[in-house]
Amino acid sequence: MPPIRGSRAGRRRHAAVVAALVTCSTALTGQDLAVAGGAPAPSGPVPRLEWNPCVRGGEFDCATAKVPLDHDDPDGRTIELAVVRREATDPGRRIGTLFFNPGGPGGPGTVQMPQNYEKFPREVRERFDIVSWDPRGIGSSTAVNCFANPGEAAAWNAGKPAGFPVGEKERAAFTAAYEDLARRCERRDPELLRHVSTTDTARDLDLLRRAVGEPGLTYQGISYGTILGATYADLFPDKVRAMVLDSNIDPEAWTNHASDDPRLPTFLRMGSDRTAAATLDRFLTLCGSTTTARCAFSAGSPKATRTKFDQLMQRLRKQPVGAWTYAGTVADAVNSLYVVHPGWTHLAGRLQDLWRGRAPEPAPLPPPPAVPHPDPYLGEEQAAAVLCGDSPNPRDPQVYHGLEEAAAARAGDAGRFWTWAAEGCATWPAVAADRYTGPWDKPTAHPVLVVGTTYDPSTPYTNAQAMAEKLADARLLTHDGYGHTALINPSSCVNTHTGRYLVDGTLPPAGTTCRPDTPPFSPSKPSGGIATGGGGTAGIAS
Repeated sequence: MPPIRGSRAGRRRHAAVVAALVTCSTALTGQDLAVAGGAPAPSGPVPRLEWNPCVRGGEFDCATAKVPLDHDDPDGRTIELAVVRREATDPGRRIGTLFFNPGGPGGPGTVQMPQNYEKFPREVRERFDIVSWDPRGIGSSTAVNCFANPGEAAAWNAGKPAGFPVGEKERAAFTAAYEDLARRCERRDPELLRHVSTTDTARDLDLLRRAVGEPGLTYQGISYGTILGATYADLFPDKVRAMVLDSNIDPEAWTNHASDDPRLPTFLRMGSDRTAAATLDRFLTLCGSTTTARCAFSAGSPKATRTKFDQLMQRLRKQPVGAWTYAGTVADAVNSLYVVHPGWTHLAGRLQDLWRGRAPEPAPLPPPPAVPHPDPYLGEEQAAAVLCGDSPNPRDPQVYHGLEEAAAARAGDAGRFWTWAAEGCATWPAVAADRYTGPWDKPTAHPVLVVGTTYDPSTPYTNAQAMAEKLADARLLTHDGYGHTALINPSSCVNTHTGRYLVDGTLPPAGTTCRPDTPPFSPSKPSGGIATGGGGTAGIAS
C-alpha cells in the first residue's frame, strides 16, 4: 500500500489499518517442519536480542538488533532495527516464532503488530511468539528523515496540494515539492538511501530469524510485505517453513520485468487504479442498496448514489468545503476503503457531510499501542526511499499529467490518485545498491499460501493470482470480500485456513473461496464466512 499523503492523523489511521508446506506422507508439526541448509552464507554476525517489556507491566517485549548497513560489507557501518514481540499465550504448546510485516512500504511493525495483534487467529496467538520490526529506514529503526525537525517536515507537507494536484499551478507546486524533498534527502544521509531495499530487509529478516533461534522462517506479510516475503523465498528458499502472503503485489509489476526504463508508474503497472475504482463502485452500489440508517450517503439506489458521488466531486472541483478539496476527498475515499468496519460507514458519513456543505469531523483515532514510540515519525520520504529505490518509475515529472489522464479514462478519480502516488520517484536521488529483480520461481522448502481479496482498493486480486502462478509452489486462497488485506478485514474462514496452515502445514483445498464475516453496512454478523472449493488438501496432516 502506498504512503498516505496528508496529516499525521491520517498516517496514524493508515497505521491502524494496517503475511507452506510440502505435500508429504508423514505427519510433522512444529519445528520439525523447518528444513536445514541451502541458504546463502550469512551477511554478518547474528544480532543479540535483549528482550525487555516495552512498557512497565505491558504484554509486549521490545529489543534492538544491530545489522550491517551493507550486507556485502558486514564489517562496515551498522544500523539499528526496532523489534517487538508478543510471546505465545500457551507456552506448553508453543511451536516457534511467526514474523509479521505490516506492509507499506513504510509500515512500522512495532506499532502495527500490537495494534492488530488480536486479529491473528487464536491458535496462532496461542502457539507462536509473534515478532515484528520497523524495517530499516522506517519508524523507530535507523530511519530516513530528511528534515531537521518536525516543524520543518510539517511546513513542507503543507506547501503542496493534498491528495494529488489539479491544474497546471498545482502540478508545478507538487513536482517542485518532491524535487525539494529529493534534495533534502540527498544531503542528509545518501548512503542510507541506497541500502533500504527489499533485498536488504529480506537479509535483515533472515538475521532476525537466526537471532530468535528458528531453523526455518514462519512468516506472514500483508501488502508490500508480500514482495518482501517473495524476495525472502527466492533468496533463502530452503528456509521457508511457512509463508502467508495476503493482498499481493505482482512481483513483475514491482520490478517492471527488471527494466530500468518504465513507461508506467508502479501502481498503474499493478492495476491499483482499476481495483480502487472497482472497489469504490462496489461501495457506492452497496450503499445505494440500503437505507441512510446504514449508509448515510445512500441516494436510494445504486445508480442514484453513483450519480450523487459524481456530482459531489464536480462541486468540490469548483468549490472546496473548508479544507476538503476534490483531490483531498478522492484520496480520503480511496484510503477509507482499506478497512470495511468502521471505515466504510465513516466514509459514507463524511461524504454526506460534504454533500450538505459541512466540513466533516475527523474520524476517531484508535488508542495507541503500549510501546515506547506509539506514533513515530513516518514522513513520506521513508516509504519513498524503499519504493523509488526498488521499483522503477518514470523519471520525467512532466509525463505524469498525461499518465493521469489515461488512468482517469480507465479508472476515473481513482486513476488520478494512483498516478500521482509515485510521482515523488521522478526526482528521487538514489537507486538501491542491492535490488532483487527475480526470478520468482525458486523451489521453496514448503509451499506458500497466497491470499487475495476480490475488492481491494490497493492490490488487485489479479496480483494475487499472478503471485500464486509465479512462485514455484503456492496455493491461492480467495477472499470474496472487501478492503485491503483479509487480516484487517476478518473472515473466520480465512483465519481457519491460515491458522491451520501456519500450525501444521495443511493448505486449503485448491479453489477454496471464503467470504467476510460481516458484509459492508450489515447490521449484524451473519452465519457466513463459508468456504467453497474442490480438490484435496496439499498440506501435512497433524
